[in-house]
Order: sequence, then C-alpha cells, then structure tokens
Amino acid sequence: MTARAQQPERVRRVGMLSGAAESDLEAQSLIGITRQRLSELGWSEGRNLRIEDRWSAGDSDRLRAYAAELAQSSPDVIVCEGTPVVAAMQQTTRTIPIVFLNANNPVGSGFVASIARPGGNITGLVSFEPAMGGKWLETLKEIAPALARAALLYNPQTHSGQHFASIESVSKALAVQAIHLPFGNAEEIERAVGDFAREPKGGLVVLPDISTNLHRDLICTLAARHRLPAIYPFRRFIASGGLTYYGADPKDMQRKLAENVDRILKGATPADLPVQTPTRFELIINLKTAKALDLAIPPAMLILADEVIE
Repeated sequence: MTARAQQPERVRRVGMLSGAAESDLEAQSLIGITRQRLSELGWSEGRNLRIEDRWSAGDSDRLRAYAAELAQSSPDVIVCEGTPVVAAMQQTTRTIPIVFLNANNPVGSGFVASIARPGGNITGLVSFEPAMGGKWLETLKEIAPALARAALLYNPQTHSGQHFASIESVSKALAVQAIHLPFGNAEEIERAVGDFAREPKGGLVVLPDISTNLHRDLICTLAARHRLPAIYPFRRFIASGGLTYYGADPKDMQRKLAENVDRILKGATPADLPVQTPTRFELIINLKTAKALDLAIPPAMLILADEVIE
C-alpha cells in the first residue's frame, strides 16, 4: 500500500509550436509567462508536466515538419501561435486538442465553427478583431495629424486580411489614402517602404502576421530612416525602436492561454471552450522616436498612454 501511495503523478505532455525564432527573446519571455501561470495552476515541469517546444522561424518547410513531429508524439494538448502555425497543425491532426494564440479570423480560416462553440479540436484566443485596423489608423492620425497617406504593410501569405475593411472605412472618414504594401521577403519590404516614402505626409500601419514580426528590426529601421511615423501590432516592436503600439495586453493573453491549457488537461474539450477576445488593451508611445521624427505628441495622447518611453 505504501508503494502504491508513493507512485508519481501522471506526466502530461504539452507541445508548443511557434512561428517565431528560438533566438527571439521577447517570444521566449512571453512563453515564460505561460509556463509561470501553468505552475501557479499546479503544473510543475519535471513532476506532472513536460513541455516540448518547436520554433519554425517563419520557415514553411520547417513548420510542416515540426507539426508532423508533434502530432506523431501524441501530446495531451498542442499550443500554436499564429494563423499559419494553426493551419499547419490542423492539417496534421483533427483529434489532438489545439489551443491557439494570435490566429486571427479563426472562423474565416476554418479553424472553428463559431466563436461561441468551436465544435472541433481547436480553440484559443484572438488578439485582433477586424475593427482594430481602423483603430490603428485613427491612433496614428492622432499622433501624426499631418498624415495624408498610410501604407499597410503585410505579407499576403501570412496575413488574414480581416482588417482591410475597417481601415478603408476609417481612411475615408479621416481623408487619409490607404495604400497596400504587400511583401514576401526583406528585400521587398525595403524596396516597398523606400518607394512609398518618396512622397510626403506618409506613415506606416504594420499589420499583424508572422512575417512582419520576424522582420520587425528591419521595419523599424526603415521607418526611422525614411522618417515615417508608424503604428505596430505587437509590443515587441517598441523594443526595436518603434513609435507606438496599440493592442491587447500580451501578458494577459499569455496567462489566459495557460488557463485554457489547464482546462483541457483537466478534462475540458476545445469544442466546448469559446474562443476568447481581448479584454485589456495597451497604448505605448516611444517619445525618443517621436522626437527623432519631430513629432509633438498631443498631451491627450500622453495621458491616455499606458506607458510612455522617454
């Protein structure tokens, strides 16, 4: 009886598949928040939990290989970040529970039947609703009132396109011309931004996808070089010198991600767990970058900001 009482707990296995690079310190930090929240919920790595992570770094071949590798190992749940990552994992398994983060437009992408009742083996959290596109443009116009042209920077292979309608609607109301700048690689980003910057009163709206995130250092460098005010969809752009960020609180989203994983490990099914939308948002303004662009940030914006970097 004593021997039976001392048997170790069953170890649950969680696979994590990211579109970021393993060297991405910001991405590692955010996943650390997920790990910490799981620990708070009673899951201890080495005792009753084992986490296996994979980093595809934007490489589609590597992504598919890692998706197949994780599916073959049959973990209890798989965590995916980014629309292309979820798509690759969905093609590999329809039975292993999947919890996603930043896979936007999940209904349109075919990941879930509805937000309220996903219905399959996938659920998760969306950081960006369609109306966010218009909010980004409004915020950029408030920060840079002279803005007359806004370049929408995105990779058509990795961006869902769900923000275009709201951006177009708001651009008409603000009398700002919205110009699409699709790209496929770093050279195309550099060429497209350089061409756009030849005319005055321009700014950048960087849209959320794996590709813009992977090239964030280049994008922020180009914005500074061409003196373009820009708004970004991920907080990590600020660390690269970006002007402003508006979006869901990433730390809060990571904690909620862990809570969904906890529910599934305790017996819940993705089919019955509603997809969650953000409840906490952040506005961050980099005054150092604003000064370099000769932008005088309106006092009202500084009051609204959750964080001002000087």
